[in-house]
Amino acid sequence: MMQMDVKPFLEEYEKLIVRMNTPRVMIDNAGCADATRIMIDSARNDGILLEAVQVLTDLNLSIKKGYVSSDGRWNMDVFHVTNLDGNKLTDGSIINCIEQSLGTIHSTRSKSIDGMTTLELTGTDRVGLLSEVFAVLSELNCDVVESKVWTHNGRIASIIHLKDCDSGSPIEDSKKIDRIEARLKNVLKGDNDIRSAKPLVSIAVTHTERRLHQMMFADRDYDRTPIMKTHGRYSPSVSVQNCSEKGYSVVNIQVKDRPKLLFDVVCTLTDMQYVVFHATINTAEDGAHLEFYIRHIDGTPISSEAEKQRVIMCLKSAIERRASEGVRLELCKPDKPGLLAEVTRTFRENAMNVTQAEISTNMGMALNIFYVTDVIGNPVDSKVIDSVMDRIGSGYLKVKELPLMYHKKAESYAENTSSLGGAVLLSLGSLLWRNLHHLGLIKS
Repeated sequence: MMQMDVKPFLEEYEKLIVRMNTPRVMIDNAGCADATRIMIDSARNDGILLEAVQVLTDLNLSIKKGYVSSDGRWNMDVFHVTNLDGNKLTDGSIINCIEQSLGTIHSTRSKSIDGMTTLELTGTDRVGLLSEVFAVLSELNCDVVESKVWTHNGRIASIIHLKDCDSGSPIEDSKKIDRIEARLKNVLKGDNDIRSAKPLVSIAVTHTERRLHQMMFADRDYDRTPIMKTHGRYSPSVSVQNCSEKGYSVVNIQVKDRPKLLFDVVCTLTDMQYVVFHATINTAEDGAHLEFYIRHIDGTPISSEAEKQRVIMCLKSAIERRASEGVRLELCKPDKPGLLAEVTRTFRENAMNVTQAEISTNMGMALNIFYVTDVIGNPVDSKVIDSVMDRIGSGYLKVKELPLMYHKKAESYAENTSSLGGAVLLSLGSLLWRNLHHLGLIKS
């Protein structure tokens, strides 16, 4: 009997397996009048939705609509996206980047932080805490290269990437790391709030913003009472019901739209060990409506009222964490040792509280974003902002206007609330509008 050569068949089988596990990406700029449509299909993978949304949000794209289906053995995700100004994608480099990133999605789960020491801090927030943290790091000759800071319900979470000021190398001296940890624990009032203080050199780490969500979740910020005033601009409505005939739990969310909303929700569901089987995402001028059909990772729907309430609280917190309270200030200034400590000390001395921060450096320039309020959570008086800008340098520190799509949404929101006749609801929309206008964030 003639022996058949099975090698060609094995090669074809291997190609089939690779194709099945490699997402197919299609980008359509013609089929939708006001958005670019992105379609992704691949073999079933419970993590692919989060990874796809992460890619799109990291490219600063706004997801206007979405349809998700992953029953059976296949995923099909469709997203209608725009840039932050609400326009279709026309930049060929961005489109190529989307195709390449989504097409290799299974190998892009982590970001490599090369040559830096990473600190993760959580603790009780208070006015001036960030100033004290950066002052300690400056005194210990640490150069903050990148950092993100979130605050919510009286808690703070921060990821800080450091180098040694003198050598420009990661901090590997265990004695120095111990000193940093001890000093920061003292700043955080000895609450043992430093989750990690060790070198992470040239290895993959969890996506920074996903890690911040995980840190806040572990710190149970969702189960705490706010200590500062919030203005409820992004207060979400979240409901959970069981669809018994299909074996799903159905999550519905209604909230004012903002960047990265879908990422925050999907990230939280994933980290709470739920799998999204179907979803629809719709956004409009008056807000966003998201619906998810989910099961626990073991295949069961939500089984108790306590579990349902926990999901509701955790999703509300995930949405609120990134809902920036206060005025957005942008600093662009030549970097130098102690600059962050100096700037945040100026904020503290002027009774300004930092609710969020994003720190970066590039080519010797500090590129920093701060959201600030007064000590009780109200908008900062414009005279105080002028004083701070004069002290830091008005050419370096600026009040940043929001992207065009949020000008339009603020206008629509003010009009909608005033049309309700209400003296009751008018305060939320029009007060927001007046404060933004007063601070120069929105022009007439």
